[in-house]
Amino acid sequence: MSSFRLRPRFSHMIDLDVEAAVELITHYAREHADRCEVKSFPGFVSLHVVEKDTQYWSPRLSLSLEPEDEGKTRVIGTYGPNTNVWAAFLYGYMLVGSVGLFSGILGACQFWLGMQAWGLWIATLMVLIAVGMYLTAQFGQKIGAQQTFLLHQIYESAVGQSVEIG
Repeated sequence: MSSFRLRPRFSHMIDLDVEAAVELITHYAREHADRCEVKSFPGFVSLHVVEKDTQYWSPRLSLSLEPEDEGKTRVIGTYGPNTNVWAAFLYGYMLVGSVGLFSGILGACQFWLGMQAWGLWIATLMVLIAVGMYLTAQFGQKIGAQQTFLLHQIYESAVGQSVEIG
């Protein structure tokens, strides 16, 4: 279960309506409260690793349940870190991307005007930082892979079907 995506995801159809699907998943997850915690909202279920086993890179499985035709439900699952970790990476990428974009524009203008293009050095540094952040996120996914597998196993057991992560 390895993915190069920052937030691995899957899409799956269940032959139940949304309310029944939410009830099925939450009921099964609550039966296994020693392994995971569950939070449920209308059309949304979130599975978390129990607090005693939580670490910095612990994943969460967010399930969005959307009604389809003939009483079926499409479940879209997204694996991701704790919201604090996700926000730190999101804002980091935004900062690095913004600085990289503007310094790249500055460097290109400097280059075309025949000036010393020091802005391109900053843009290159921002690219290297972005690659470092991506590799750090991949490292974190590898650390949390066992817990991701546990959450996926709980979901598969709840719905009684094998689901492939893409």
